[in-house]
Order: sequence, then C-alpha cells, then structure tokens
Amino acid sequence: MFTVGILTISDKGSRGERQDKSGAAIREIFSNMDVRIVNYDIVPDEKELIVEKLVKWADEDDLDVLITTGGTGLTPRDVTPEATLAVVDRIVPGFAEAMRAESLKKTPMAMLSRAVVGTRGKCLIINLPGSPKAARECLQVILPALPHAVETLKGQAGECGTAEA
Repeated sequence: MFTVGILTISDKGSRGERQDKSGAAIREIFSNMDVRIVNYDIVPDEKELIVEKLVKWADEDDLDVLITTGGTGLTPRDVTPEATLAVVDRIVPGFAEAMRAESLKKTPMAMLSRAVVGTRGKCLIINLPGSPKAARECLQVILPALPHAVETLKGQAGECGTAEA
C-alpha cells in the first residue's frame, strides 16, 4: 500500500471550463491497485502554484507518489517540467524514457513530451501528459516498476537479486 496524489495542471480545468478526464483516468487505473489516493487538485499552468502544491504534498502531506497530468508540451503555458525540476532532489530518467519510448510506438508526437520524473525526499514525482489516452498509456508503462520504486525510496526494498553464473 502506498499513498498517491493526483495534480492536474490545466488553465481551463482550474476555472471549471473543462472536465478533468486525465485525473479521472489516472484514478481509475489506481483503483485496481493497493494504493490510497489521498490528494487531488487542479491548478492552472502557473509555475509558482505548481511548485507550491508539489512541495506541500511531498513534504507536509508525506505522499509516496505524486502524479501530475498536463503541462508537459511545447506551448508557452506548459511549465510542469520546470516546476518539477525546481523541487526535485534527484531525476529518475528511466521512467520518462520508458514512457516516451512506448509512446513513440503509437505516435511520433511523443518526441514533443518534456515530462520528467524525480524524487523529493521519499516522494516520487511523475509528470504525465494531459491527454487522458496518453496519461493512461504512460502510467501503464511505468506501473510494473512503481511499487519497487516506492519501497526503495522508503528504505523497505531488499537488494535486487542477481543471477548466478
């Protein structure tokens, strides 16, 4: 069991002009796992607001995993990666690389994703795309490694086994 927060970054969503389908898709995937979603919010594409929420959820609310959705593209308002990089201690490039590699099998537009993944203390912060379909696909790619990543950050994982020759 680990705790999760879902933060949707959307100007229109934060104003109530658009339904948050990506957050709902992420919530649906986690409903089939042994996780507890403890935080959910929608904020506009404002770096300072995103940073504030990431820091609070990671530090004060002590979340294990913080998922963002939206703001990872190339528009001038897409600042989620910059906000994430401003608060993480370490980058975990394998997650973002795996998501882009799998997404490239479906669309060349995956090359435009600037999503990053990193840790802040014992919290893993993961940027997902804002499209419900892309968010679902990217989350499915990293799910197999997520429990072990959380255990490792919490200091609960055993050593990785190695095959003997």
